[in-house]
Amino acid sequence: MGDLSFFLAQNVAKAENEKVVVSKRFLGADGKPIQWEVKAITSTEDEAIRKDCTKRVPIVGKKGQYTQETDYNMYLGKLAAACTVYPNLNDKILQDSYGVMGADAVLKRMLTAGEYATYLEKVQKVNGFDATMDELVDEAKN
Repeated sequence: MGDLSFFLAQNVAKAENEKVVVSKRFLGADGKPIQWEVKAITSTEDEAIRKDCTKRVPIVGKKGQYTQETDYNMYLGKLAAACTVYPNLNDKILQDSYGVMGADAVLKRMLTAGEYATYLEKVQKVNGFDATMDELVDEAKN
């Protein structure tokens, strides 16, 4: 067996938060777009979000039988909210200013449809959902 010390928590490189300009509409005092801070979440946190977005749905024509269905749009919204470090989407003043409750709701209200779609892509990339297994294997070989 190989050396397992490489896999110990204290030896693993921590995922760095990334800063990204989500919209050119949010400007700082200097007139430049504000950078948002995005973090990766653990697979345990991701699993909890997925579970929260999954419901039991009866199978048509099969009495008493159910299947699970995940609301993918809800999942992505909650994932994006969980990964957003700055701005604090849970801030009551921010939510009140947009007339909504909840981090995912304020995010959807703050951003235009295109900005939101781009942000969802960035969040997925930060969490490693953008790389295929072939790309990861090639990277490991180099």
